[in-house]
Amino acid sequence: MGTTAWLLVGLGNPGAKYAQTRHNVGFWWIDAFAEEQETDFKPAAKFFGDFARVNWYGHNVLLLKPTIFMNHSGQAVLALLNYYQLSPERLLIIHDDLDLPPGSAKLKRSGGHGGHNGLRDIINRLGRRDFLRLRLGIGHPGSSQGVVNYVLNRPSAADQQAIEAAIAAGLEVLPEVLADDIEKAMHRLHSQL
Repeated sequence: MGTTAWLLVGLGNPGAKYAQTRHNVGFWWIDAFAEEQETDFKPAAKFFGDFARVNWYGHNVLLLKPTIFMNHSGQAVLALLNYYQLSPERLLIIHDDLDLPPGSAKLKRSGGHGGHNGLRDIINRLGRRDFLRLRLGIGHPGSSQGVVNYVLNRPSAADQQAIEAAIAAGLEVLPEVLADDIEKAMHRLHSQL
């Protein structure tokens, strides 16, 4: 695959029922990138997801949207990493984050799962946590009892607009991410939102 290959995985739940929900903002981001690149996802059973591949400024970029439920995301990530013999150091997971307000986007390398079932499964299956994450803020309902209902529903119009701005900001720093200039990407991203 070469040293410049990257795997970008947007997290979400499959099916029309979940498409517009807060928990699927990882899918929204990766769909926006694929649309920019004028590429389409194709079903790939061996990766448990929809897969696309682009050459972007000399980088092989593999895109994956798992088509299994969020709490099994690690199965899809591990299948693709193993197939292409990629290191998790070349993995970017894009996911929703309850701890950030809508409109916020943060890059983070390593860390825990913060209660996110997709991240929990990825960490468990990889046996490591030192991969890169793009955290897209969706806000918090205010109580832990309301979290499931909150993430599985649509954002308000104002929150939707804020999330879309965060998605655009995340896409803008992707050149630095793929060039392994994570510090520069973080600085740019964290200072503009």
